[in-house]
Amino acid sequence: MPLGYAREHGANFVTPNAWAAARARTARVEAHQSLDHQRLWADLMSSSALAFNLFGDLAADLLRADRAVHAWFPDAPGRVSDVRFAYSPGWLDPAYLNNLRSFDAAFLLNLHDGGKGIVAVDVNYRERNKDETPRPENLVRYTKVTRRSEAFASDALSALKRRSDLCTMWLEHLLVHSMLQHPSRTWTWGRCMVVHPAKNSDLVDTSNRYRAMLVDETTHATLTLEQLLDTRALPRATSTRLRDRYVPK
Repeated sequence: MPLGYAREHGANFVTPNAWAAARARTARVEAHQSLDHQRLWADLMSSSALAFNLFGDLAADLLRADRAVHAWFPDAPGRVSDVRFAYSPGWLDPAYLNNLRSFDAAFLLNLHDGGKGIVAVDVNYRERNKDETPRPENLVRYTKVTRRSEAFASDALSALKRRSDLCTMWLEHLLVHSMLQHPSRTWTWGRCMVVHPAKNSDLVDTSNRYRAMLVDETTHATLTLEQLLDTRALPRATSTRLRDRYVPK
């Protein structure tokens, strides 16, 4: 769609709450943030717009958001206190990963012990397997976070450090672990959730191969778009619109 038309009418969003969430997020500019406004506003099949469409109603209703998180993950502690979009704990912050990685959506939790938790969501739709190379200047940091996490098989790091189609999934998972390892000890529980359509064979393949590199899967999970909608955590009308837009008949 033409960008001006899309911005004015919110045509990329299936609910008023999704459109409101997109307006609120793009009105706030964070230092060093990286947002693709063309994809968000004007690309009908973009995963960034899908994130707002999936979770816009939850951002507007934290009680519903809390029920949703515990429907997806009954073991999640605490209660949802906020829903963020295009969220990074620190863009280019060396205390995290010193890069521009972010989560498409994030459910922030207040834990009963006073700590903070996060369900960080990587939303995919038409993405395909594509090789990427981790930034060489950040490999020392990535290696440290990977080893401290104790989540990976002993031979996984040597493969993940090379150019591969697992790079993005690894770095977004590492961003959660960098939060759990932060010196402030603010974050004491976290999980990275990858969402993709069941028929996206590239993402099915990538998720399976990435899972094989883990010895501890408690901080990483995968849900298909269809599974997420089947939990009935979203309003019925929203689920219907999402299926009409994004789930092939």
